[in-house]
Amino acid sequence: MKVKYIDYNETRCFSSTVIRYLDEDKQIAPFINQFPDLTAFKSIIKDRNFKGNRVTLVEVLNHQYKNIQHQPETLKKNITSLKSTQTFTVTTGHQLNIFTGPLYFIFKIVSTINLAKDLKKDFPEHDFVPVYWMATEDHDFEEINHTYLAGKKIEWKKETQGATGRINPKSILQALNEYKSILGVSANADKLSKIITQAYTEFDTLADSTRFLVNELFGEIGLVILDADDKLLKKQFSTIVQEDIVSQKSFGNINLSSADLAKIDIHAQVNPREINFFYLLDDLRERIVHENKKYQVLNTEISFSEEELKLEITSNPERFSPNVVMRPLYQEVILPNIAYVGGGGELAYWLQLKSNFDFYKVDFPLLILRNSALLADENIERKLHKINLDFEDIFEETSTLQKSWIEKHSSHQLNIQQEWEQLSLIFEGLKTRVSKIDLTLNASTEAVKTRLKKALDNLEKKLIRAEKRNFEEAIEAIEKIRNILFPGGGLQERKENFGLFYVKYGDDFIAELIESFHPLDFKFTILY
Repeated sequence: MKVKYIDYNETRCFSSTVIRYLDEDKQIAPFINQFPDLTAFKSIIKDRNFKGNRVTLVEVLNHQYKNIQHQPETLKKNITSLKSTQTFTVTTGHQLNIFTGPLYFIFKIVSTINLAKDLKKDFPEHDFVPVYWMATEDHDFEEINHTYLAGKKIEWKKETQGATGRINPKSILQALNEYKSILGVSANADKLSKIITQAYTEFDTLADSTRFLVNELFGEIGLVILDADDKLLKKQFSTIVQEDIVSQKSFGNINLSSADLAKIDIHAQVNPREINFFYLLDDLRERIVHENKKYQVLNTEISFSEEELKLEITSNPERFSPNVVMRPLYQEVILPNIAYVGGGGELAYWLQLKSNFDFYKVDFPLLILRNSALLADENIERKLHKINLDFEDIFEETSTLQKSWIEKHSSHQLNIQQEWEQLSLIFEGLKTRVSKIDLTLNASTEAVKTRLKKALDNLEKKLIRAEKRNFEEAIEAIEKIRNILFPGGGLQERKENFGLFYVKYGDDFIAELIESFHPLDFKFTILY
């Protein structure tokens, strides 16, 4: 595949917060550790004060992989290396979207793997392990129960409660068969069909299914997959869980940071609660609230006094599940992590958290914007060349792009701006004459001018529509290309699944991404 790189701001698809972060806006500096580059990594590696238990981490990982037969040597080596104080992790996290969900899930992991590889080259005395943190405790099933393949929505319909990682996937068969039918018949389609069938029919939980699927795609490259819904891991976090539920410090810390961010026009992505933990059982994940001197689990009859709560946290730490604002803190407590790789929205809410990390004396990682990409095949490339457009052009909104294409290629003058400027001068002269007769008529003159401008704008639209008919083939091509590359008007990576790309390119698909993504260059990638 060929590759082009463009600046993120050229895509017009990313928030001002992302662009400011990439531009190293000094106003953002108080809310992060450092802006990411090799110098920053050298500093954070030197200063990382990891207090977690490496032996326990490796023990938990080995236990979680016990049902995974395919364990390449690279993977085993990475897990074992976590015992060493010279080993650090580079982490990304994501929900358990069925069939991996949108393309950016794949992009996240490739970015994480590549960053770990790059750091090893620059700091050979250390090891860097790429980690995918499965969001197994998330309970928003509606966010993960579907994916889009060739624009078709494939949905797993099921009534469920509790953490998504604990769901039994046996009822996914209809969605599984729909997905496989779109893949078609080919060697690559058969290979992917076999992988996903095994993933969703041979395991009892969605967490195990997702681990198997992601391991089949990335295990050879050494990606380590972690399910932090584990008693031994949560035991290391239990002191903070207890302190935060009782003292509710995170609520104040994060709200203060959010207010400070608002002063520099960065607005809150997440809102903390007084208590930022859920109570977790197999079919239950409900918020904990403090009411009438009791700690109540909402929508249940479960409640605790303060002493009972502390005893429950000590005895059963696995029953306390962090929400979105506490999960990052939990991550950094149990992993020797130096960087978090995430999308623009994730990085924006991490900015709200730095003060809370400082309060609990937990090191804050470097924040890395994941690679984003647009994928196009030779048909798209050929169609673009036929109408004299480059890939950089297609980030323009469809109607705007069509209009500019017509104006560029038409042999007629469709823009009436010049005529309007001449008419505006006439009206200015007319207003001078009218005001000498009666000043009150100035408003009437301005109203006539406004009506004329509206009429001329409508005339211009009609001219463009008429010329569109003369360039119908090119105009339709622009619309079709945009619909393929920007489904629903948004970036392809935010909707389309990786499946058909895998069918087309096989294992070379991920290999091409690994070859093309450069996490610390911070460029948008176009692969075609």
